[in-house]
Amino acid sequence: MAAAAGPARLVRCGQKDELYRAGLRSGAGTALRGLAGARPWLEWRREVELLSDVAYFVLTTLSGYQTLGEEYVNIIQVDPSKKKVPSFLRRALFISLHTVVPYCLEKALLHLEHELQMEAEESRTPENPPAPGFPSRTLIRSWIRKQVGELAEQQKKTASQVVHVLKQSIPLLHRLHLAVFYIQGMFYHLSKRITGISYLHFGGLQGEDQSIRSSYKFLGIISLFHLLLTIGVQMYSFKQKQRARQEWRLHRNLAHQKSTSKEPAPGRQSRCTLCLEERRHSTATPCGHLFCWECITAWCNTRAPRAEQHPCSC
Repeated sequence: MAAAAGPARLVRCGQKDELYRAGLRSGAGTALRGLAGARPWLEWRREVELLSDVAYFVLTTLSGYQTLGEEYVNIIQVDPSKKKVPSFLRRALFISLHTVVPYCLEKALLHLEHELQMEAEESRTPENPPAPGFPSRTLIRSWIRKQVGELAEQQKKTASQVVHVLKQSIPLLHRLHLAVFYIQGMFYHLSKRITGISYLHFGGLQGEDQSIRSSYKFLGIISLFHLLLTIGVQMYSFKQKQRARQEWRLHRNLAHQKSTSKEPAPGRQSRCTLCLEERRHSTATPCGHLFCWECITAWCNTRAPRAEQHPCSC
């Protein structure tokens, strides 16, 4: 009799599939490094991993077979109706969301962030010539550079903030999805949640997963609490950085205003203690006090000529 697969089987299935995918990626990388050398392998390592993952799911899921992890725990994929296997289009969409879309999103954010940083430094440093690369990568980067160059200055700042928020939000979204999986016991991968692909288990003890589901729920609650705590800490850190940046700008503006208004505005320190007006032709006595030249010479002429006597009585 078929029953919904519990979280323990789904976790073991995902771990087993990841083990075989890692072996396939390692073998493909070793083959490329042996044929083309270390430099092309480093340049195209991420693309080789993507092709390995796509090949694994095309040969199993897209072809209508179980993956090695699904076969290991004896579960099969079903569509939202729970009565038939997912259609070819649904399986193709799952493979795209699980492998191609994360790769494209990662590369797009990386190149966009790089171009925004280059645009920000363009006014201060001369633009460096682009590094030579493969034609496909050059075309993608050129297109992104062209799109960024057409943005206004405020739009570039907004785009930089959006890129930063997306890079911080994507890992948090995966953690939220994992916490929900622990609580609900369905959809171990976010791509399967989006496409509605779930699992049925055939044979074996049905109470085995029920006995440990409460433990997974408790783990999900702890994971959710930890995620909320992480978000709170990041928001507090972001506010602290914003406050420090505002204080730095305020301090810089005040320092600039003080430096610009220091000379024209006469203060108490720039007054002569004899005439009580702004000093003219400042002159220093041996003790270091400042007076107007006319005031100090007139004072010296009207006082007895003693070497130790000064108008400041020091």
